[in-house]
Amino acid sequence: MNYSFLVSFILVLIPLIYSYKAKLGIEKQLLINSFRAFIQLLALGYFLVFIFKINNLFLLILVLFLMILYSSYIAKKRVNTNFIIPFLTIFLSTFIVLGIMVSTQIISTKPNEFIPIGGMIIGNSLNSFTLAVERFKRETEIQTDLIEGFISLGATLKEAYKTMQLQAIKASLIPTINMLQTIGVVAIPGITTGMLLAGANPLTAVSYQLVIIYMLVSINLFSALFGIMFFMKYKDKNEI
Repeated sequence: MNYSFLVSFILVLIPLIYSYKAKLGIEKQLLINSFRAFIQLLALGYFLVFIFKINNLFLLILVLFLMILYSSYIAKKRVNTNFIIPFLTIFLSTFIVLGIMVSTQIISTKPNEFIPIGGMIIGNSLNSFTLAVERFKRETEIQTDLIEGFISLGATLKEAYKTMQLQAIKASLIPTINMLQTIGVVAIPGITTGMLLAGANPLTAVSYQLVIIYMLVSINLFSALFGIMFFMKYKDKNEI
């Protein structure tokens, strides 16, 4: 095992000391979360050693399903909604995007490809879902007069929500758009950096990174669309 991470803890000590001296009050949170990250990533390392030995596709899919369940639980807590909404959103988005990547042989079902890529898809689906739904909830709260105006003119509730829906989806895609604009110019992305550090050919690393980027564009759009769609249905039922 490479123990360089122990030396790198110096980079955490600097903000810890500054927070204590400047009385920011976040040094305890920084310290606890730093150790939490250490424990979680160490556990992940040992877990992946076990997972990468699995040759049964059913078991690999089961692992991803458990990840979807946990992500759905986190999303439920973040946006304070019914569990089925984030679950259906993340499940369908993951199924579509991962299914396309496997069926077109962009990735294989080998554990070292299937699980990391699947986890990346699920994690981004979670983020996009929460961004879209939170923005939609906020827009419907501050634009009540506009919604009532549409309805008074004969529009359905779904039609009245259309503007807020588009605003929420657009807002959830802003991080993705920013990434597309700056990647390779402002910063070398994570996958490329990791592969370069591992000694991979730069062109190979870049081509693999492009696959990941295009995958993220798709998963973020699907997650925002499905998230708003399911949330609106749930909202409509509660308002009836």
